[in-house]
Amino acid sequence: MRIRTLPAATALAVLFSSAALAVTSAAPALADSSTVLPVASTGDVVVDGVHQRVFISDPTSGKVVATDYSGTVVGTVDSLPGVRGLELSADSGTLYAAVEGADAIVAIDTATATEAHRYPTGDGSRPEYPALAGGKLWFGYRGSGSGNIGSLDLSGTDPVVALHQDTTRTWNDAPILGSSTGAPGTIVAGAPGQSPVELAVYDVSSGSATRTAYAWDPGSSSNLSDLAVTPDGKDVVTASGAPYKHEVFKLSDLSEDGSYNTEPYPNAVDIAPNGAVAAGTFSWYEPDVHIFEPGVSDSVRQYDFPNTGGGSGADTLAPSGLAWAPDASKLFAVSYNSANVYSLRVLDDPTKADTTLTATAPATAPRAKSLTVTGKLTSTTALPSGTKVSVTRTDDESYAGKEIGTATIGADGSYTFADTPPAGGKVTYTVSYAGDDYHAAATAQSTVDVTRTATTLTLGNNGKVYAYNTAVKFTAHLGTTFKNRTVAIYADPYGKDKPEKLLKSGPVDSSGNLSVTVSLTRDTKLTAKFTGDTRYAPATATATVGAQVKVSSALSGYYKTKTAWNQTYRYFHKSKDPVYDTTMTPYPGRKYKVELQRYYQGTWRTTHTEYLTLGSSGKDTLELTGTPPTGIRFRIRSSYIDTTSGDNVNSTTHGTWKYLTFTN
Repeated sequence: MRIRTLPAATALAVLFSSAALAVTSAAPALADSSTVLPVASTGDVVVDGVHQRVFISDPTSGKVVATDYSGTVVGTVDSLPGVRGLELSADSGTLYAAVEGADAIVAIDTATATEAHRYPTGDGSRPEYPALAGGKLWFGYRGSGSGNIGSLDLSGTDPVVALHQDTTRTWNDAPILGSSTGAPGTIVAGAPGQSPVELAVYDVSSGSATRTAYAWDPGSSSNLSDLAVTPDGKDVVTASGAPYKHEVFKLSDLSEDGSYNTEPYPNAVDIAPNGAVAAGTFSWYEPDVHIFEPGVSDSVRQYDFPNTGGGSGADTLAPSGLAWAPDASKLFAVSYNSANVYSLRVLDDPTKADTTLTATAPATAPRAKSLTVTGKLTSTTALPSGTKVSVTRTDDESYAGKEIGTATIGADGSYTFADTPPAGGKVTYTVSYAGDDYHAAATAQSTVDVTRTATTLTLGNNGKVYAYNTAVKFTAHLGTTFKNRTVAIYADPYGKDKPEKLLKSGPVDSSGNLSVTVSLTRDTKLTAKFTGDTRYAPATATATVGAQVKVSSALSGYYKTKTAWNQTYRYFHKSKDPVYDTTMTPYPGRKYKVELQRYYQGTWRTTHTEYLTLGSSGKDTLELTGTPPTGIRFRIRSSYIDTTSGDNVNSTTHGTWKYLTFTN
């Protein structure tokens, strides 16, 4: 029996809720997960959506194994020799197992995965395939040398078993049974493994089975493995070894009603409450599972199992090895490899065809100007007319992303979307397709480097030179911005021993100004920085200012001073050598320039220059020796010359002239 009976209310809920199912991306065309099963064979697979359990019968080992949705075994019911067909009650509370070797139907509590009741069906009845319909549990059994249909009535005080319900002596073996909530008083029967196939439909609404349709060799098919009745109760889908497709027949007269194109050799079929068809094939070298929209002959998706054994062919699907979760969000498939190792494969969102979505935006674009995002949405199956994609913009003003609209795809799947980005920087457009019952969701992104608007930033005093240790006020002025009004001012004094440091950081005033006062002892580069905001670009302004050294000098050894020629002269006896002292701002390796001039023919003329090394304290003393002429005017000074004095830490600074003359 292949259809999973659900109460009508549950079936409708699944139909209406399925549209809300979505995944973030299309699943790969293979099993999403796989877990090895502790079984030696499989007869049937049933899914309990209430407890989220999967039940697998193992005829060889005589047990039913229960797993959770991940494939982890959560229970085992033993002592079920030859157990094959399984059927779930409408409330998902009981699993009915046809136990051929025990001549019984066994009721299993799905919540605890334990045997609850055992109902004998008669010695030698050998039941195999159960189906719920018309208020009873029907079962196909093989009896004494031939097959037939029996029923188990649990509505009264005591269970009642009735055999030989088919009086036409149709079956040579236990027939496979199927039913559907769409045809609550009907069962469908098929002869397994027989060539050609026989099918029959029975009305069981009266409590007994009355054959209403029969077909010998329908669709020229042979070797039936499985069948399932559609949720609307109109058709039965068969899985026969030949032909190489899953055929569809009307329940009313078993005439052909289409087919689903698959591969050699069909061996399993199950139909979800929303009508989606899972068709399985025994295929070493072709896809094993094929997913179809109801009534559409070409698949929306295929799954090809890998090779986990040592043979040349891949793992194959077990007969009757497919079962849907009631909400159609998962399909469970039992496969086995060349070493007879069985696995439960969990296929997520199998009804959704793979989709591909692209998004392309310009690499760069100006802020506050329109740009266009284009792309294409394609799928392995046709997309509905009017399909939309949503567009989300993520930028420095919307870190979590902001949905900015939708675009409708054209006949070829292409779309166009225009946007005017308000923020600059990296702007990412995420285009999303939510998917539907038969198409997987898809997402694509494209990033644009949006240029931000330039603002103005100035810093005063550039190029000016100040006396040593002068307190100078520097003002940075910031132009128009969006939200950020913070400016930072840094100072980087000349010389490797003093790194750049932050002087002040804060918001500018209402006039856009931020000021800081610096006492200058070295040449200094000041930098004002604006880090930018979402709409305005970062900006930097610099001002380089000079700082002179502090220099002083003094003569000693003179015998008098006198104001002459508008200067103060020191008078020396020519027998007395003048002593000249210099004090200057120290710096490692610094030299000072000493310059001696005499007044001759109406102008001062240099007679001697020399660079002398300052002491570590910034001082030096020199003695002017020789026999100077008397009555001649001289002057002497000390200077710091940028770079030439051995460093570039300060700006050129000249000391004051000291005037002297000699007498007898």
